[in-house]
Amino acid sequence: MNPENSETYLNHPTWGLLYRISMVDENQDLFTTLYAQRLFFLVTSELKVLKFQPIGRTEARMMLENRLRILRRSGNFQEYDQLQGVFQRTFQ
Repeated sequence: MNPENSETYLNHPTWGLLYRISMVDENQDLFTTLYAQRLFFLVTSELKVLKFQPIGRTEARMMLENRLRILRRSGNFQEYDQLQGVFQRTFQ
C-alpha cells in the first residue's frame, strides 16, 4: 500500500468507493466508506490480492488508537498529528 500521508481510494464491489484512513499493520490498512464513514474495512494485501474484512466501528477505533500509540512511541509526530486529526473527524 502507500505511505501514511498519501490519499488512497479503493472501489469495493458492493459498497463503492472506500477511503484509506491509516495503515494498521504490515500489509493491512483501515478503510471506510467515502461519504458516510460508517462502515469500516480491514484491507489486507497478499500477493497483489486485496481481501476486505468488514469490522465494527469500535474495533476500527481501537485499531486507530493502537496506531496512534505506536506513532507516539516511535517519535513520528508528523504522522501522529495527521492521524490524530483523522481520528477526531471520524470518531468524535
